[in-house]
Amino acid sequence: MKIAFVGKGGSGKTTLSSLFIRHLAATGAPVVAVDADINQHLGPALGLDDEQAAELPAMGARLPLIKDYLRGANPRIASAETMIKTTPPGDGSRLLRLREQNPVYDACARPVELDGGAVRLMVTGPFTEADLGVACYHSKTGAVELCLNHLVDGRDEYAVVDMTAGSDSFASGMFTRFDMTFLVAEPTRKGVSVYRQYRDYAHDFGVALKVVGNKVQGQDDIDFLREQVGDDLLVTVGHSNWVRAMEKGRPPRFALLEDANRSALRTLQDAVDATYEHRDWDRYTRQMVHFHLKNAQSWGNARTGADLASQIDPDFVLREEAVATA
Repeated sequence: MKIAFVGKGGSGKTTLSSLFIRHLAATGAPVVAVDADINQHLGPALGLDDEQAAELPAMGARLPLIKDYLRGANPRIASAETMIKTTPPGDGSRLLRLREQNPVYDACARPVELDGGAVRLMVTGPFTEADLGVACYHSKTGAVELCLNHLVDGRDEYAVVDMTAGSDSFASGMFTRFDMTFLVAEPTRKGVSVYRQYRDYAHDFGVALKVVGNKVQGQDDIDFLREQVGDDLLVTVGHSNWVRAMEKGRPPRFALLEDANRSALRTLQDAVDATYEHRDWDRYTRQMVHFHLKNAQSWGNARTGADLASQIDPDFVLREEAVATA
């Protein structure tokens, strides 16, 4: 299952996504965690020190390798250079699975041990000095979108993406790539403003969206969130001594997380798992094609010098039983 955590800057989305990743790892489920935020904090939230986090390989810097591997023997894609972030898979493409080992994971993923469990962590990479003034952050997150377009995931396996803050995710089609999107909101007017933007943008694309109230201090905060977001409010999270210790770099054993917060994480997993029966791979593939055509017409054709609409395989539908090339 593919899960996104979104919210305004400072809402606590990275903290909550890291807690959810720890929770999933504790169940023994296979997990790929992706830091797609311009502020790269997921690694430290999962217990890496600054030096370890700085050594994580940047997906954006390995985009040629990712493209070349995913292209496989797809006859509709002439070269890796003609692939863009929205290029959909087709017959002959290589697909990614969460439980496998492949050259993309070898190059971009690193194992992170979490209380006896382990997850694969991938990061887009931070802005570099060469990027300043000449590139937008979507030049980094394009690698994540391309991988999600080629990811075949099943029940009880999870890809968790800590997205960039605010509504900036809508600058690409990546917001449609998830089975569930958790929007982390504080009980303030600013805290719910991103929710309204996300709800309105996502409505026409069938995006499953639930709100996680964070930094909630009492019933008045819960009432405010319920008034603002209605039935989209799934669960709320309050103060956590465990989180405070983690933020100081001294996390206790995860089993010592407060009972109320452990219950909240189980609620998140239940909400994710419930979406499995409603997966629509045909719609998922159509949305890939939709955004690929938009990007091709807007900039992709001019950038690559190719007709990128010809990359679309009209007979291909990404689904769990799809067969990847060797």
